[in-house]
Amino acid sequence: MTKRKVNDVFVGKRHDVDVLVIGGGPAGTWAAISAAARGARVVLADKGYCGTSGATAPSGTAVWYVPDDGETRERAKASRFEMGGRLAENEWMDRVLDQTWANVQQLADWGYPFPVDEFGESQRTSVQGPDYMRLMRKRVKESGARILDHSPALELLVDDDGAVAGATGVNRQTGETWLVQANAVVIATGGCAFLSRALGCNVLTGDGQLMAAEVGAELSGMEFSNAYGLGPAFASVTKSMFYKWATFYDEAGQKIEGAGSARGRGVIARELCTGKVFGCLDQADEQIRAWMRTAQPNFFLPFDRLGIDPFTQHFPVTLRLEGTVRGTGGLNVAGHDCATSVTGLYAAGDAATRELICGGFTGGGSHNAAWAMSSGFWAGAGAATFAAGNRRAPGASRYHTGGVALQETSGAGDIDSAQVIRAVQDEVFPFERNWWRSADLLDDSLGRLDALWKRLRTSAPVRNAQDAVRAREAAAMLATARWMYRSAQQRTETRGMHRRVEYTVTDDAQHHRLLSGGLDEIWVRKHPVNLRAVHSVSLQGALA
Repeated sequence: MTKRKVNDVFVGKRHDVDVLVIGGGPAGTWAAISAAARGARVVLADKGYCGTSGATAPSGTAVWYVPDDGETRERAKASRFEMGGRLAENEWMDRVLDQTWANVQQLADWGYPFPVDEFGESQRTSVQGPDYMRLMRKRVKESGARILDHSPALELLVDDDGAVAGATGVNRQTGETWLVQANAVVIATGGCAFLSRALGCNVLTGDGQLMAAEVGAELSGMEFSNAYGLGPAFASVTKSMFYKWATFYDEAGQKIEGAGSARGRGVIARELCTGKVFGCLDQADEQIRAWMRTAQPNFFLPFDRLGIDPFTQHFPVTLRLEGTVRGTGGLNVAGHDCATSVTGLYAAGDAATRELICGGFTGGGSHNAAWAMSSGFWAGAGAATFAAGNRRAPGASRYHTGGVALQETSGAGDIDSAQVIRAVQDEVFPFERNWWRSADLLDDSLGRLDALWKRLRTSAPVRNAQDAVRAREAAAMLATARWMYRSAQQRTETRGMHRRVEYTVTDDAQHHRLLSGGLDEIWVRKHPVNLRAVHSVSLQGALA
């Protein structure tokens, strides 16, 4: 890539800070607060309105909040260890459980309204997204950090040595471009849900991962990216906890056996390949029904608007791809401070891999919510510490790194973002390609995805800054699909949420993580798991 010096071409609003946080969900807000607490000057840039955008803001979410009484935590660590393919690491689980305990206590001290049980004990195993994120926005502002709302980042900046040195972006409401010069950057942009219309996920298109890959960052666990959320076919709500009280039926009204079991998603996916599936929460008694209404009020809004009683009437359900939002793949973090493999760049939340605490399987909330709190806190602190020791001289050179839609090419074709997005969705939405994976269909999809990337790379740059946002989203979704399918090719076994049709069992010889990266040419390589940590969890699980 030809170096394009910032000072030669940029016109727009500038900010000069120590730490830039990109993303305003739980991970991003914790990062901003943590960095500011260490004396850093901080800017947080959110694609939407910080406090209301993202997967957490509109929903209630469980939190992996476990008391440190020995046996309870050992059981908590063992609970998903096997399900995740034995890839989680004991040290990281301990760190996250400790940090989450401290952060939830901090939320209580800040005034979060945790409910109290009949014995007067505060119940802290879940949070309501609107209350949680409203409080986090308030605390970010009180920390002294500046928030740039409706301001998606488009690309990272680097210095002469290749260290990350800020980012550029655009304000979607005004069309004004912005540039933040920073000594460290935290990517907290969430995962990629491929614009599947899952609740809160319309801003989660993998932008941060694309920007990070453009400066050479590595990803990990991208094969664990085929998470589908269960929900009504007429609504975006994919909170699925209540479906444990559901019975599922086919179009003839016959009960679908196994659809409500632990492996029920696969049964439902199979049925959806040939017909419609209907659900009914007919196993919930009156007490459970009343509790549901208070626990997840927004779950019922779509039903109430349509006059459907989900406890007595059958309603159509579907599975929406949530990709790496409820998957575990993301940017690889190389140290306890959540630094990536690129100097000055840190990652947190769903933008980073969660394999370290849940291996190849997770779901909504719980581990993800705990990881967002903890990794955000560590990434913000790490970025602030790095920035304090690596301040750049005034006027130091910075360079643009953005490729697709931003860099001049020899091509003349325009980018049709909507067409690119549809083409990517055609490859990743179908259950037969992504829920179940096979060598022939992976090869088939990658042939088209790789060809599409080549065309996108040689297309003319987008001239309008706001159009560039959608073009970059399209490029990020395309890059994500290629990373995850290339990684899926290399894992010739079934492990965690990754299912290979030809290899239906777990292969002990493949007990490793898969790192990936690159853009024009995708690479994948093996990375060892900390066997001592794994052995420790295995023994603890057996003893429990």
